[in-house]
Amino acid sequence: MNDFIYFWLHSTLATTIIAWFVAQLLKVVIVLIKHKKFDASRFIGAGGMPSSHTSTVTALATAIAFTDGTRSSTFAVSVILALIVMYDAAGVRRAAGQQAKIINKIIEDWGKASFSDTEKKLKELLGHTPKEVFAGAVLGIAIGIIRHI
Repeated sequence: MNDFIYFWLHSTLATTIIAWFVAQLLKVVIVLIKHKKFDASRFIGAGGMPSSHTSTVTALATAIAFTDGTRSSTFAVSVILALIVMYDAAGVRRAAGQQAKIINKIIEDWGKASFSDTEKKLKELLGHTPKEVFAGAVLGIAIGIIRHI
């Protein structure tokens, strides 16, 4: 079998790439349905429903569980990585996004809406709500299972 085809059919890395791609695609679709507009930037942007960071790392951990077993060191490392990423997405990055929103509002309220001092508005959509992280986890685990059963 061709190496390229084998990679996409059986690779743990391919599973994680697919999970990321599906999550990012879902963000575009959800914005299209919810706001009735196509926003291609959602395909590469952070934040939003579902968490693509979470779907990627949970798909990785699930794929490793199938390929190396749940007693393997690689599975342990992937689970710890997934937990750190999910905590960061719903905690640190979400807080940074909330702070950016407040700072942008302060700058606008002070009459500096041009953002000439900061060059541009701070990015507000950085992190995720717990619901978005949970949805990303479910998506990643589902893709990992579907790809490896």
